[in-house]
Parts: sequence; C-alpha cells; structure tokens
Amino acid sequence: MRTLTSFPCAGVALGATYDHGERTAGLLMVTGGTELRAGAHSGMARLAAVVAGAGFPVFRFDRRGVGDSDGVDGGFRGSGPDIAAAAARFRALRPDLRGLVGFGLCDGATALALDHASARIDALALANPWLVEAEADLPPPAAVARRYRQRLCSVDGWRRVLTGKVDIAKLLRGVRSLTRPRDAHLAAAVAASLERGRAPLSVILAARDATAIAFEQEWKRPCFARVRARPDTRLVRVDSCSHSFASGGDHRRLAAFCIDALEREVARR
Repeated sequence: MRTLTSFPCAGVALGATYDHGERTAGLLMVTGGTELRAGAHSGMARLAAVVAGAGFPVFRFDRRGVGDSDGVDGGFRGSGPDIAAAAARFRALRPDLRGLVGFGLCDGATALALDHASARIDALALANPWLVEAEADLPPPAAVARRYRQRLCSVDGWRRVLTGKVDIAKLLRGVRSLTRPRDAHLAAAVAASLERGRAPLSVILAARDATAIAFEQEWKRPCFARVRARPDTRLVRVDSCSHSFASGGDHRRLAAFCIDALEREVARR
C-alpha cells in the first residue's frame, strides 16, 4: 500500500510518499538535483515499490522548494534539515523501526553522506555520489580524461576529429579543464563526515557514468583511506552508462542493492 503524506520542516510543509512494509528496517530515499521524489521517468517510485514488495517500508520526499514542498530550495548542501525532518516523520509513522537506511542518488547521496549523523540514519546506500564540481556543460575532469584516452586510442575517434564531427571549442574547454587545480573540498568534507558517522556504507556505481568515474578517482585518495578500510564498507560496480540506472537490467540491480543493504541492517541488529 502507498500513502501520500506531508511533514513540517523549518516552518513549511514538505510532500512525501510512504510505501508500507512490515519489516523493521526502512529505506529513506533522497533524490538528486531538483528531481521530484518520483525520480526520472518515475524510477524512484518504481524502486520504492520493489523494495516495499520485499517487505521493507520506504519513505520518499520532496525537499523544500521542489515538487509538492513549500519553501526555498537550498540545494543539496542546505538539505540537512529536510533529511532530518523526513527521517523523524518516517520514524513517527513506524515507531517499531530498528534500523533506517538512507538511499540517495547523485547529490542526494552526497547530502546523505554529509548529514546522516544528525538525521540519525543508521546505514547508507549511495548511488553515483557527486564529489566533484564540474565546469558548466562538461563532465568532471576524470570523466573527460577517460573519454579522451578512449578516443585517442581508437580509429573512429581520430576519424571524427578529422572529419569535423567533434566540437573543437568544447574539446579545447575539456583539455583546459584537465589543467585547472582540483577543488577537493567537497570530497574531503564527505570523507570526514563518513569517518565521523561510522555508518555502514554501501556504494553502487554505473561504471561508465561521468559522475561515477569522478567518484572512483576521489575514492582512491588518502582522505577516504579509513572509510575504505572498514569491514562494513562495500563498493558495487554495474556495467552501465546510465546515471539514474535506467538502462537494461539496471533497475533490478539497483533494487537488489537496496534490499541487500536493508537485509544487512536487519542482520546487524
């Protein structure tokens, strides 16, 4: 069963959807960007239905200024109060919950990583987390570098350049982006928050997605060393280029990933 509801946050009302389930671990979903809680092409709504079908309750919401929610959108960096209020509402609906897993996509995953401790979220399941700010209209530098390597090693790539099928201006912007100093502030803040919170962490990456490629480069850096080394940290890669896991069997893999994170939380209790 699916129920529409609302809850207060900073003096305004936020819209939400609750998918019922009888088990005592629940999934709190946070979408990326200004995406509605239904997700791109209703992907998050379908994911919630599958997870609830496995017996786990699911709570989705629109942050302030998005969709059915009042107020001003503060972006993912300002969504900590929204996540905390949503978690509190979820727990009020299900006071018997013994574990709450936060699932987020893109900068929704980043927001959860930054604010999970204050929202009392017990475990994290993050999809294609956003760690690198990119120049407008360009992928993150790590994705640009990988794309250029692939093109320069292929006959077709050179053919496209020589026949004018490549936007030279955009190509030059991409090359310049590789030489700029990297701003590591966001990645370092996420690493520090994950280390402080010590919530069990599961990450799923669409291996050919630009955001996921950028995440993998940051993940290897020393600031994540202690998080990587924890026995309750796991990284799952899916051979896909779909940022929202909308290609082929991606949706089934994403649902299995979320259900596994919930099962791990049940076992941990």
